[in-house]
Amino acid sequence: MKIETGNDEYQPPRSGLLLLQCCIVLLFALFCARFWYLQIHRGADYVRMAQENRLRDERIFAPRGEIYDASGELVAENRTAYGLSLVREYCPDIPAALAQVSAWTGVPLERLQARYEQDRSKGRSFDPILLLTDMPFEQVAPIEAELYKWPGLRVVTHSRRYYPEGEAFSHILGYVAEASEKELAEDPDLSLGDMVGRQGLESVLERRLRGQKGLYRLEVDVLGRPLSRTLIESPHMGRNVTLSIDSRLQHAVMEAMGDYSGSVVVMDPDSGKLLALVTRPAYDNNIFIGGLSARDWNALRSDPRFPLQNRAIQSAYPAGSVWKLMMVGMLLEHGVSPQEKVFCPGHFKLGNHTFRCWRAGGHGAVDMEHSLIYSCDVYFYSMAVKLGINNMEAFARACGYGRETGIDLPYETTGLVPSRAWKKRRFGESWQQGDTVNASIGQGHVLVTPLQTAVFLSSLINGGYLLKPQLIADAPREVTGRSPISDAHRAWIKNAMVQTVEAQGATAKVLKRPDMKIGGKTGTAQVVKIKMDGNRRLKSAEMEFRQRDHAWIGSWGEKDGRRVVVVTMIEHGGGGGAVAGPVTR
Repeated sequence: MKIETGNDEYQPPRSGLLLLQCCIVLLFALFCARFWYLQIHRGADYVRMAQENRLRDERIFAPRGEIYDASGELVAENRTAYGLSLVREYCPDIPAALAQVSAWTGVPLERLQARYEQDRSKGRSFDPILLLTDMPFEQVAPIEAELYKWPGLRVVTHSRRYYPEGEAFSHILGYVAEASEKELAEDPDLSLGDMVGRQGLESVLERRLRGQKGLYRLEVDVLGRPLSRTLIESPHMGRNVTLSIDSRLQHAVMEAMGDYSGSVVVMDPDSGKLLALVTRPAYDNNIFIGGLSARDWNALRSDPRFPLQNRAIQSAYPAGSVWKLMMVGMLLEHGVSPQEKVFCPGHFKLGNHTFRCWRAGGHGAVDMEHSLIYSCDVYFYSMAVKLGINNMEAFARACGYGRETGIDLPYETTGLVPSRAWKKRRFGESWQQGDTVNASIGQGHVLVTPLQTAVFLSSLINGGYLLKPQLIADAPREVTGRSPISDAHRAWIKNAMVQTVEAQGATAKVLKRPDMKIGGKTGTAQVVKIKMDGNRRLKSAEMEFRQRDHAWIGSWGEKDGRRVVVVTMIEHGGGGGAVAGPVTR
């Protein structure tokens, strides 16, 4: 365009137009670059993010493996249960949702809020928080019809553990409880609401019993409501377990124990399989499934009867005269003749100390066999002083005492086989011969568990093998050591145990049965120093209950080619033959 002004022509500047053109080109280039970045460079990521907004994964809980007794009866089973969960990611108004759940179910809002706050920090925003469990179907059905109004709330079906035998198997099985925050952080296979084993075999066999979760893929609309559900991976139930324990025998033993506190171990000496393992008092492990309040838990823990304690493996007691079986083995292996006699006047003098025999009038001259049959204390006092504590300690440990048996249950105690070094370390005192005298009859510092005693007795029967006690039916026989007692000497001890049952006036005569061969040894373990009323020794029944003697009996029986070992320990029961004997029989 030309503008004429007189004879001159005016040319407008082109710089503005050029700048405009450059801006347009630059903007177009930026647009193209952004388009390339979004569609080409990040295209796959945005497709994935879009898919994630439309497709959501949901884990499917897998049921735990079930547990059966030796006869095929269920002792830990799964039952279908209903619950209500909340997913924060999908819930626009969590306070309102919790209030609605309270209105539906009658559960106090404060309790629901506490449950939500407890679990919100444990998982991701799309992990479901299980607000309620074990809801009846009649309650769930009308709620499910209203859930479309409440995104994020959903009814879930889950597997609930149930223990049909309750107290009879509680110390063997333990129980399950919801995974803790620590467990969730340490185990990537766990998610919010998962149940894991607590105590007993539920804990020890956690990996075996735990199932493998499945996976659903949900397609949702813009409001997060499910449109379709596709099964990506099916859940797999955990592996089932069959026990060596027979529930009928377990109940029979419980009935025989009555209200006594203590434990009974029934063991196959040839395989190491446990046929019964009873400890009283016990607890009903079903009370833990729905969650136990702090008040109820504290009441259970502070119960003076200690129902949570597995007395067969977690409690150690003075061994009493059952210890004399090990002592006889030691004497025989150290060359003491079974015919050598010791005179028992009813007491044993050592320096200025007098150690009494349980029979005040004494037993007279007794040899090794009669020292077992009539449980003469003075015989063992005399022999122990000759052989000393070093030999006793080494031999007892070789027989399986002073260490764990290896049973697949938690918190097993080792008991105590005292030694010179132990006393020096524990009390800062030197070992005295009086300590050896006390230890010779399973008193003083000696502490053993009923299961250790069953393992030792089994070694007398099975050819000298110390076996790991097994609770699982298909577990292989596992030898943990060899007895230091020779074949000939074990045979001698077995025969002496038979005489302890069959001889006239024998201490274990209560076990005698015409239909089977039985050997046994009673034990009365003192809890406190012998109490006297003038020159008369107080009877156990005359003492305060907590000061009464513990009652032991270790035995074995054989019939039709089958053999079994039974060890009974009754706390504060008094005489072993009088109290533990009838329970064993």
